[in-house]
Amino acid sequence: MNKTISWWPLAFFILVLTSCGSSRKTTLQPVVYQTPSGVKIEIIKPGSGPKAEAGNMVSVHYTGRLTNDSVFDDSRKRGRPIRFTLGKGQVIKGWDEAIAYLHQGDIARITIPPDMAYGDRDLGVIPPNSTLIFDIELLEVIPIVKPEPFNVYGLDTTTYESGLKIIVIRKGEGPTAKPGDKVTVHYSGYFTDGRMFDSSVERAMPISLKAGTGQVIKGWDEALLKLPKGTKARIILPPALAYGDREIGPIPANSTLVFDIEIIEVESQEK
Repeated sequence: MNKTISWWPLAFFILVLTSCGSSRKTTLQPVVYQTPSGVKIEIIKPGSGPKAEAGNMVSVHYTGRLTNDSVFDDSRKRGRPIRFTLGKGQVIKGWDEAIAYLHQGDIARITIPPDMAYGDRDLGVIPPNSTLIFDIELLEVIPIVKPEPFNVYGLDTTTYESGLKIIVIRKGEGPTAKPGDKVTVHYSGYFTDGRMFDSSVERAMPISLKAGTGQVIKGWDEALLKLPKGTKARIILPPALAYGDREIGPIPANSTLVFDIEIIEVESQEK
């Protein structure tokens, strides 16, 4: 699982709202919303699609700038928009708040104060206490179907020396990744009480990574080197194999994490 995401104008008039109304009027002037938390949303070009609501999957292109106009991230240069579930803490607070004001097709500029972005953290390209400006296009609003947790009733659990636990739902017949091989995986992540905190299945976008190279948390690196292509399995990670005593987005410190994963593809990187 990729770690939580890290990226991450003047208006003619300001409309102050305390809630995200779904109605809008066609205007040639940009509309600006100022939220109680200090997030500013300027609609540069209105779209005509459905409004983004908490729980929707959204697809967004963006360019992120500091107030000195230096660009720190640009999804268009990568040629791939980001997808995430709105209102679940998968992005910074200002994004969750701002995008709930938008409709599919909107082009907007959002200005996010430090406490709704990265606060006093130093992220290198983003200094501590930075106000961030994003030029964004809401490409798609996608109603989602929540994935169902795997049924593991009556299945054996294998516990490894590291503390990793694996319950195989269906063993695949393809190759097993070696360190450095490219692995494509669908996953849904849960807390031990059954609450889901992230899912590539919801986004309809599996992740690809190099197994065993430290691109993901330790428990994933260990598990991906044990499961052949085509396998569906539940992996259970104690805090030491997950995020330890760090608080990451919606994941509290010292959390045991449960992932239902499917190994979709294994590509050898040997020449």
